[in-house]
Amino acid sequence: MNKRKVTLAASAAVVVTGAAGLSLLAMPAGAGQPPSLPQVSAETLVEQVLTSKPGAFGGTVEVDNKLGLPAISEIPQLADGKHSARIWTDGNGKVRLALPNGQSEQTVVDDGTTTWSWNSADNEVTKSEHRGDKGDKSEPGRENKAVDPAAAAREIVGKTKEFSDISVDGTARVANRAAYELVLTPKASEKTLVREVRIAVDSELKMPLRVAVLTNGTAEPAGTVGFREINVGPQDSKLFEFTPPSGAKVTTPEAKEQQRGSKPELGLDQALQGENPQVFGTGWDTVVGARIPAQAMTQVPAEAQGLVDRFTKKVSGSWGSGKLFTTKVATVLIADDGRVVAGAVPEQVLFDTIGQVK
Repeated sequence: MNKRKVTLAASAAVVVTGAAGLSLLAMPAGAGQPPSLPQVSAETLVEQVLTSKPGAFGGTVEVDNKLGLPAISEIPQLADGKHSARIWTDGNGKVRLALPNGQSEQTVVDDGTTTWSWNSADNEVTKSEHRGDKGDKSEPGRENKAVDPAAAAREIVGKTKEFSDISVDGTARVANRAAYELVLTPKASEKTLVREVRIAVDSELKMPLRVAVLTNGTAEPAGTVGFREINVGPQDSKLFEFTPPSGAKVTTPEAKEQQRGSKPELGLDQALQGENPQVFGTGWDTVVGARIPAQAMTQVPAEAQGLVDRFTKKVSGSWGSGKLFTTKVATVLIADDGRVVAGAVPEQVLFDTIGQVK
């Protein structure tokens, strides 16, 4: 599928919720009786989430989304419903992901110097060399965040801990491992759709095993991501090697951009993927803004425009007019003049903020 034809609403939702650290959350239910563990303070668990360095492991992650998101071909695990994925890491930066999507599968391999992404549906491989001698491991890709509870938890805790009331609410058993339940509740002053985030932290490994997001007015998690099973210890080194399959087309992100040239879709894609975003506010009610080039606004593919119309409603105010896309954890406002704002906030917060977009 041509990435330029991903819907505006769906793409914007991924950008904003990802920037807020909330889009990729979910939690499968634990099994068995809650374990008996020594007491631990919330401050200690927060520190462990932010500083723990998981060693080598392999595991199956289950995602159960009730976010209200339409399907996005590049990350099927974000769509509503239950999904699974496999993840392996050597504990030193090498990672392999297997993301099933119906009859096809996307494979992502980071061998330490190069990231390879292969889609079996079109037999196309994207090869991305790391910048610098050691590469930049500080920000995992959006596929990694979508299926790695530890990566999602670190992002959430790091960006919201000072804007939250933090507590420990008992224990849980996840993937047959004992864990503490860390709970982050937005402070009363935060204007957000999120009621609380629950993170199960492994009592031995100190790494997050699952994350759940609960929203205002709902009893069940809006989305969940966590390990169904995990195998801790060294993994087969061949898992972190990749050779393009026979006949596969190999390209690079730079080549794709050069091929697109100055097409208006390029500016649209950059805006919706959060490149050079404008950020307003802090904490849970952070809003991310961008401006889609006017030319791109008039050249949205008809099929994409149809999906935008299907998943949005028309709105207007002193800021102008546009379309509003809502999920349980995020709201996206796309003005007719190309301004876009989004966040894990009620729509009024976006109406009050969009006038600041340059």
